[in-house]
Amino acid sequence: MAVSANRLELLQIADAVAREKSIDREIVIAAMADAIQKAARSRYGQETNIRADINSKSGEIKLQRLLQVVDVVEDYNTQIDLISARDRKPDAEIGEYLFDQLPPMDFGRIAAQSAKQVIVQKVREAERDRQFDEFKDRIGEIINGTVKRVEYGNVIVDLGRGEAIVRRDELIPRESFRYGDRIRAFVYDVRREQRGPQIFLSRTHPQFMAKLFTMEVPEIYDGIIEIKSVARDPGSRAKIAVLSRDSTIDPVGACVGMRGSRVQAVVGELQGEKIDIIPWSPDAASFIVNSLQPAEVAKVVLDEDAERIEVVVPDDQLSLAIGRRGQNVRLASQLTGWDIDIMTEHEESERRQKEFVERSGLFMDALNVDEMVGQVLASEGFASVEELAYVEADEISTIDGFDEDTATEIQERAREYLERLETEQNDRRKELGVEDQLRELDGMTTAIMVAVGEDGVKTLEDFAGYAVDDLVGWRERKENETIMHKGILSAFELSRVEAERMILQARLICGWITEEEMISTEVEVEVDEDAEIASEE
Repeated sequence: MAVSANRLELLQIADAVAREKSIDREIVIAAMADAIQKAARSRYGQETNIRADINSKSGEIKLQRLLQVVDVVEDYNTQIDLISARDRKPDAEIGEYLFDQLPPMDFGRIAAQSAKQVIVQKVREAERDRQFDEFKDRIGEIINGTVKRVEYGNVIVDLGRGEAIVRRDELIPRESFRYGDRIRAFVYDVRREQRGPQIFLSRTHPQFMAKLFTMEVPEIYDGIIEIKSVARDPGSRAKIAVLSRDSTIDPVGACVGMRGSRVQAVVGELQGEKIDIIPWSPDAASFIVNSLQPAEVAKVVLDEDAERIEVVVPDDQLSLAIGRRGQNVRLASQLTGWDIDIMTEHEESERRQKEFVERSGLFMDALNVDEMVGQVLASEGFASVEELAYVEADEISTIDGFDEDTATEIQERAREYLERLETEQNDRRKELGVEDQLRELDGMTTAIMVAVGEDGVKTLEDFAGYAVDDLVGWRERKENETIMHKGILSAFELSRVEAERMILQARLICGWITEEEMISTEVEVEVDEDAEIASEE
């Protein structure tokens, strides 16, 4: 009768622990079995292979010693020879295990303490696994909790079935929490660490604001309005770009709500953060102009390769476009993903005048013409001597004051200049020791050969060792600003795909790669380039 009561008590304890820790009852029973195994080893010897089984229905405990059947016994505590095994079990085979039933045992104080530690450890591990599995799927959600304590500015949040932390830099500036306060935050990371799963919350994350709008605006929740991008300066100002999939619904008006009720609910949660709601546009120029509200924009000039845009604003709109401490233009840049250069109409006029003077001077020197002719060619939009040399003659002869003879003469002088320049560059190329073999590469010019020669590259094999970034440069994002690192050939109009092809061709000629490898790599590069263009659009 006593044994039966003990068994019942064992199952009751397992049920109570499972309920309290919110873990599976079978995990608790397995932890108890591990604890009994450890206690039994302390009695029968640590080298003994013992297995404990607990019946989850009756609570009955079985203790068994395992002996593996082997040819030659090396350890009599865990092994048995085949002849002895067949005396006990006639059909025993090598590798099989025989089980010896062990009598029930009474736990001593030390064994019981050891068993308790095993159970506590196993239950704690199961609890951690349960917490991690529960919260790892909630990354990207808003969660509510109660402030448990504040340590060095970090807020520890009680989530009911776990703890989370809002680090000091993830709190909105100037907001403070005390014990017992309710807090709402965004789950941005869940990590499995030595001391258990760590749940990281944020109130400054851009997606926190996006999720708040999703909760306040039914059209966003239903998918009629889409949040395309968010930029925040936490506690101060934010911009959110929205797009409506239904032409009858105004996305900005829906997010603002009746008398601003919806946006004010979000502003209140974000400690008064001012929010600009921007209509998203697939046209980059229109979107960037919208993102710079409330400033008015006179003109934009896009450089899609460098993801830069020059925005020209009236002189009296400059401070409004830049914002206090550059806040407005910084948020617009984060929202659109473009680097934005802002200049006044006066500054833009001065720059255009400078470029006009430089081009006029280039044409005067290269073509040996007077200032008036140089200025006329520059004003007609010609940007280089190469363009003049190879355009249709009609494009020059139709300029006011020019005729066919003048156009022919200008083109002849342009070609003579280019030939002279080619000769000078070729002499420089020979002086640098750059081999003629590099001319075999598609797209290779004498000017490019001089540029790589000045970088110390002289042979085809040297060129094959280049990476694409070495030639055309690369972009690096730092503190919400794109930094452009120049390459050796940045001054030339060479795309990443063209640079990659030149390098692959050099490697093919040098025998570094096969034709099949070159084709497969080119396809990958083109796919990557298309994906990059699509993402920009």
